[in-house]
Amino acid sequence: MAADDFAARVLAWWVASGRKDLPWQQDVSPYRVWISEIMLQQTQVTTVLPFYQRFMARFPDVAALARAPLDEVLHHWSGLGYYARARNLHAAANLVCERFDGELPLDMPALMSLPGIGRSTAGAILALAHGQREAILDGNVKRVLARYFAVNGQPGQSDTLRRLWALSDSLVPRRDVAAYTQAMMDLGATVCTRSRPDCASCPLEQVCEAHASGREAELPARRPRRLRPLRRTRMLVAVDADGAVLLERRPPQGIWGGLWGLPEIDDGCDVMAWCDTRLRGVAESVEELPPLKHGFTHFELDIRPALVRLKRMSVQDLERDDWLWYNKASPVKLGLAAPVARLLSQVPGTGTPFQEAGGQGSRKGVPLPGT
Repeated sequence: MAADDFAARVLAWWVASGRKDLPWQQDVSPYRVWISEIMLQQTQVTTVLPFYQRFMARFPDVAALARAPLDEVLHHWSGLGYYARARNLHAAANLVCERFDGELPLDMPALMSLPGIGRSTAGAILALAHGQREAILDGNVKRVLARYFAVNGQPGQSDTLRRLWALSDSLVPRRDVAAYTQAMMDLGATVCTRSRPDCASCPLEQVCEAHASGREAELPARRPRRLRPLRRTRMLVAVDADGAVLLERRPPQGIWGGLWGLPEIDDGCDVMAWCDTRLRGVAESVEELPPLKHGFTHFELDIRPALVRLKRMSVQDLERDDWLWYNKASPVKLGLAAPVARLLSQVPGTGTPFQEAGGQGSRKGVPLPGT
């Protein structure tokens, strides 16, 4: 089938059946498209929708996102996962304000120079927001093309990826680029799905090579399934006399990079001795909490939490930028990993204002605006 015929079929299907009421399709702008594309990486639309609405309400433009503290950006991302996306968004927003006068650039190389924006994301921004003839190759489009052309090989392999990019680029029409781009994403997301594709509803059914040969389930080829290793960690829910919980900022790289979490200790470490040495505090009681399991892409994390009630503290010794006291009665906007938020929800609040570790013999700290 000629490229024009391919695009015409896809566009006709989208006019009749495509999604047209997604929030980023309203008041279309490069910024709104950019945020949606980053959120939709490895995340389904139904999951993204409430996060997108809240994020855009708080950060309606690039300048607002750049001005905001990273902690607040991570707070609005909490629960969406893959937190490097949020860190890259914040860094890119600052670069857009510094280098491009607060406007996302209009060419591929400049867009791809920004953190977190690869070829497909840049193509989507330019195609959806500006109608520029640029190809995309997200997971949905890979699946449509791999089946339509019966492309063997895993999409992540370099040779297969090059072929899929060439095919994607060859099919982009010269007109109606934004609608075509959205149509391809919708087709993969709602019809040409990973399992049990609805071929009877597909505009390409009669000319799809995978369908003709009955290979829909085989294509695109999947990576061999690997057992995810199990990792273990021990977290301390250290609660002071006022009911505030000690949090520690995680390193910028690695899992939950830049988020606030609970202190982690070695499995064989004595909790009371750790509190005495690290916190200059006496542990009044130590209670083992039910274990939690949390799944990541490449491993499973087994969390063994312990609730520690501290009897006495010497706050002068806690003057560290990467520690703070958190109280649910007056929460601040912090990025918290889902298991940490779950553990914090089990700690009774007391109404004590949020306090920050440090100070000259007394606690200090001013909450960020809002809760």
